[in-house]
Amino acid sequence: MGIGIAELGGDKYPHRIVCLTEETTEVLYLLGEGDRVVGVSGYTVRPPEARQKPKVSAFINARFEKIEALKPDLVLAFSDLQADLARELIRRGYPVYAFNQRSIAEILQMIRVVGALVGRADAGDALAAKLEAGLDEIRARSPARRPRVFFEEWDAPLISGIRWVEELVEIAGGDPIFPELRTKHLGKDRIVDPDEVVRRNPDVIVASWCGKAMKKRTIVERRGWDAIAAVRDDRIYEIKSTYILQPGPASLTEGVRRLQEIIAAV
Repeated sequence: MGIGIAELGGDKYPHRIVCLTEETTEVLYLLGEGDRVVGVSGYTVRPPEARQKPKVSAFINARFEKIEALKPDLVLAFSDLQADLARELIRRGYPVYAFNQRSIAEILQMIRVVGALVGRADAGDALAAKLEAGLDEIRARSPARRPRVFFEEWDAPLISGIRWVEELVEIAGGDPIFPELRTKHLGKDRIVDPDEVVRRNPDVIVASWCGKAMKKRTIVERRGWDAIAAVRDDRIYEIKSTYILQPGPASLTEGVRRLQEIIAAV
């Protein structure tokens, strides 16, 4: 007669999960599985109650001893920027699942995978479908006139928006001015010439400088930018990075809604 998992003191699915970025934390809470989260990133904002959990990492560094003390049976990481963290945790014997979502489709897939990892595949699929339906509703309400939008992900060097952000701009009713760069995963590959922004003349500038507040004066005082329609008409806006640069539920809800409000006002 075989020995069951329960008899060994285990579980069918992970029940002590450390999330090194916010989006997987938010997904688990939306699935009703927040109790499984035992450690979070120090940058976690959503949901507010998750901030009560032990903070074990920033983005590119972590407190490994603190993670070990939590005895996780799964660590969720994100992107090449956390590759070193993932490698060290694997070396220490922990199971690590590293996501690398860069598009809306990949964000929705991540949500479904997180659901499956905790035995809630149906709930993960339902959540992804709900978020997708919300995007369809926003797309259906987008204005006929499509303003040119420059999404500024960083100010020095000047970096244009990552793929999921550019896709959300389109859903909200705008046309990104650097569509040819959207598939570039790395920020260094999306650096743009300020003079080229002037030439492409966006109607709207949306800035989200990860980790620091946008300063409108910095944008307005750039050489030659007084000729840009967005600067001339004072259509420079900020969306907090936690709402738009987090490749999870936040960007597909609060982020895109804020983009829609901005674009609809043009």
